[in-house]
This record gives sequence, C-alpha cells and structure tokens, in this order.
Amino acid sequence: MPVHLQREIAQLKKKILTLGSVVEERVRQAVQAVSRRDEALAQKIIAADAEIDRMEVEIEEDCLKVLALYQPVAVDLRFIVSVLKINNDLERIGDLAVNIAERAIFLASQPRLYDPLDIPVISEKVQGMLKDSLDALVNADLPLARRVCAADDEIDDLNRGMHEKVRAEIRRDIEVLQGASQLLDVSRFLERIADQTTNIAEDVIYMIEGQIIRHRLNDKH
Repeated sequence: MPVHLQREIAQLKKKILTLGSVVEERVRQAVQAVSRRDEALAQKIIAADAEIDRMEVEIEEDCLKVLALYQPVAVDLRFIVSVLKINNDLERIGDLAVNIAERAIFLASQPRLYDPLDIPVISEKVQGMLKDSLDALVNADLPLARRVCAADDEIDDLNRGMHEKVRAEIRRDIEVLQGASQLLDVSRFLERIADQTTNIAEDVIYMIEGQIIRHRLNDKH
C-alpha cells in the first residue's frame, strides 16, 4: 500500500470512529432525556445535530477524494466503500436520536404516568450493539460483526413486547394515551437504531469478506 494512501485510510478510520463516538453519546443522552424528563438536555441534542451533519459531509468528501486520487483496489477499496455506507448509517442514527429527544420534550410537559421499564433495557442493548459494530470496524472483527447482526432479532422482540405492555396500560387508563404513544415512538426509534447498527455490522462483514450479505441475512429472519 502506498504510504500516502495508508495515511489517508488511517485518517478516515479515525474520523469515522470519532463520528461513531459522537453518535453513541447522542443516543445515550436522548434516552437519558426521556427517562429524566429533561427538556433542556433534549433541546441540546436537537441543537447539536448540525455537528453530526457536518462531520458526515466531511467524511464523504474525504472518501471521494481518496477514491479519485489513489484509485484503491481490493481491501482498501472495500474499506472506503464501507466507510461511505457506515457514515450514512451513523448520520441516520443521529437523526433518530433527535427524534427521541423531541419525544422527551413532549414527555417533560406531562405527568409521569408510569415507569417505561423496557426503554432502558432496549436502550442498553442497542447502545451495546452500536459500540460492538464500531469495535468490529476498527478491529476487522468478523465474529463480533456477526454477533451484532444476530442481536437484532432480540431488539425486535423487545419492541413488540413494549407495544403489548403499553396497550395493556392504555386499557387500564385511557388518560395515559398521549404519553404512552410517545414512549412507543421512542421504542420504535430505538429499534430503527438497531437496524442501522446491523447495517454497519453487515458493511464490516463486506469489508472483511468482500461479500454483500444483507439480503441473505434478511432471508433468514
């Protein structure tokens, strides 16, 4: 590998991991804003979304520059293509964190109806998946990437369980309808974050093996 290309790839890896770290923190804060009914924190997350957008654009421009200047092949090409896709996935996760923060603002104005016990459970597992997917990227860890893909089914199950519990709560007390619907949205957004994280893991598998597995994995579900 030419020295200049090696340097550019190392820089790309550093930038995508920095973006990943920022996005991880936004998701953590968004869930915290929901659990604490913290409107100020939620507003901070929404205001900071422009930072993620800026980082995404910069990484995409860097990837395109490397492709144009060095015309990489084989594993180097797959790495850059994967970074382009993961970059988009991370930006989307940032948007979903904003969506969660917006629900936190609404919930902050409502009485605490009941403890959304499944939200912290789902959030912890989703954040673990996100961390593992980024670790798999930096370490080219194929088994870890596959474990992330396998974990997505559990999140789907937890999200379905959340729906059932909320429906039962509404049947007991119709007055909780608005707040409960917002918590369902939060659960749904976390499930979508898990989907985006699975995409990241699948891109890592492509980077390592050179095979696109997304549809083959979906066929197994």
